[in-house]
Amino acid sequence: MLHVDPILAATSAPPPFTVGTVLTETRLDSWLALGLVLAAGLYLYGVYRLRLRGDRWPIARTVFFLGPGLGGIALVTVSGLHAYDTALLSVHMIQHMVLSMVAPIFLALGAPMTLALRTLPVGPRKRLLAIVHSRVARVYSFPLVAFAIFVVNPFVLYFSDLYRFTLEHAWAHELVHAHFIMTGCVFFWPLLGLDPLPGRWPYPARALLMLLSVPFHTVLGLTIMQSTTLFGGDWYPSLNLAWSDPKADQVVAGGILWAGGEFVSVTMLAVLVVQWIKQSEREARRVDRDLDRQEARERAADAAAT
Repeated sequence: MLHVDPILAATSAPPPFTVGTVLTETRLDSWLALGLVLAAGLYLYGVYRLRLRGDRWPIARTVFFLGPGLGGIALVTVSGLHAYDTALLSVHMIQHMVLSMVAPIFLALGAPMTLALRTLPVGPRKRLLAIVHSRVARVYSFPLVAFAIFVVNPFVLYFSDLYRFTLEHAWAHELVHAHFIMTGCVFFWPLLGLDPLPGRWPYPARALLMLLSVPFHTVLGLTIMQSTTLFGGDWYPSLNLAWSDPKADQVVAGGILWAGGEFVSVTMLAVLVVQWIKQSEREARRVDRDLDRQEARERAADAAAT
């Protein structure tokens, strides 16, 4: 059995989990906090540039990107929750859900790439388009590839020694957070995003792929709940938290992943259906306009002939 350095375990143990400690343990000195502030500033500057030249940018996109998008990431990494992400598996699962399933969806709905393409100078805009349409981007944004990465990653993390390694090394734990965000973006951006991406599937295929992702979270959540082996080996028991039972907390963690995964998947399927309906309505209006123009041309030709 693996053993934890008692000094390391003592320094890793936070006070009892309460609303007060979640607030008091908030930190603003991490690289992720700096990245969130920078991303928010660049996005707002882009919106400001558009308004200066009289162009409109939907308020909903800004709210989605800054609120549940960047705000969701900040809620589970910058707030006091971060103090418990190596002490409670349930808190880590909350981070997992938000970073890989919630925040990426709203980042995609904020359409930051479209905003950049509308505000960047010609040179940087061409470079961004070259990246978007590059072979690497095409491979990773292909729905089946993104689906495989999204589904396989949690199993690789939790059912190998990798998870224990991330508990023992802060830099690896932070890297997992970034990996969750990128994995979620790769999966959800082609399905729900508003940005121009190459090789985007039609809506029926996207809806099917979204449905197929639901069972995997159910299986993973139930497996964690029913496992008699503690994830992370003796890491959690070694913390000697009088206010937490590692086995009970692991059951809660599995339930969060199970219920949260199904809820988010079903909700996002509804969003996808709404997008599908709106796209169909726009296409119907376009066809009607084309027919109207064609009829007008025919009437004009008949009038000229008579």
